[in-house]
Amino acid sequence: QVQLVEAGGGLVQAGGSLRLSCATSGRTFSRYAMGWFRQAPGKEREFVSAITNGGGSTDYADSVKGRFTISRDNAKNMVYLQMNSLKPEDTAVYYCAAARGFSSVVVGRIDYWGQGTQVTVSS
Repeated sequence: QVQLVEAGGGLVQAGGSLRLSCATSGRTFSRYAMGWFRQAPGKEREFVSAITNGGGSTDYADSVKGRFTISRDNAKNMVYLQMNSLKPEDTAVYYCAAARGFSSVVVGRIDYWGQGTQVTVSS
């Protein structure tokens, strides 16, 4: 089993930045591709970003491309999402996710979910 715990959410003004972190526990963290999803009230959960198990490749939703950066540190069992130039439409609960493969993350075939962390961007 893999446990995922997100942190770093909060309230920020439009144009500001936040860095989300996902702390993981488990024996095989480096085997998993990781990703971030988000869900706003009244909307479906949507893909935000993904990263391969070694961190060599990444993918982003068009809505965040150029503003968000996903990274991982396998030595620390950590995944991060650096969010810059935040917009009110980025307001959502952000979820860390683990899956068996990079493509699985992108299509939402998730093995483990974190509990979520709230990001609120004011105008």
